[in-house]
Amino acid sequence: MTITPPPSISDHASAQDAQLRCGFGPRVRRLHARIGKAHHQAEGMGFSRALLAGEATPLQLAALIRALAPAYRLLEQQGPVAAQALGGRSIPWNALARSTALDHDLAKLAGLPATPASAAAQAWQEQLHTLAASAPHRLLAHAYVRYGGDLSGGQQLAQQAAGILERAGLPGLSFWVFERPLAELKAGLHDGVEEMQLSEPQEQELLEEAEAAFQLTQRLLAELAELAELR
Repeated sequence: MTITPPPSISDHASAQDAQLRCGFGPRVRRLHARIGKAHHQAEGMGFSRALLAGEATPLQLAALIRALAPAYRLLEQQGPVAAQALGGRSIPWNALARSTALDHDLAKLAGLPATPASAAAQAWQEQLHTLAASAPHRLLAHAYVRYGGDLSGGQQLAQQAAGILERAGLPGLSFWVFERPLAELKAGLHDGVEEMQLSEPQEQELLEEAEAAFQLTQRLLAELAELAELR
């Protein structure tokens, strides 16, 4: 019997997403070209495929939220300062911020067993701390990758996560829920990225760091896959 794999996140792109891509500025187009391969690699990893198929476990979702919360808090403390200094004034930081939602989700999932500390999440936090102090433009590459993903493919992941948790008698996550229209938030994020005043070396470093951000995500996804046998 042939098993059909679940569609990738990219296969779920809406007409609205396609229209938005047509209006991408030059920097955002370069970012997407740079991270495209890493994006598809991340989608093909075990945890990603399990989540897209609705087969991930509540414990894996809890581990994901526990791993993400500290780094998002750091992004939201340091990102606005970095963006302002570089001229990226259009990024709607308050509307994009996920820390409050993540804290709510941590409370909802507190009854699930503890999960191992994430080495990938710790490495990510250390990287963000370093970049906030020495290379703010690189820090903003992480903000772009994370928030851009939450607003796009994250919306499909949210649907699957909700079903997994509902079947386990658990409340849904707030992490992927935004109060303002997604298209409006994406446009603000893209505009802010395009506004940043970067030298040519900084431009190249922004692209490099966006790819590095996906590589750190892949490390986290690999960790989450190892939790599949824990219930």
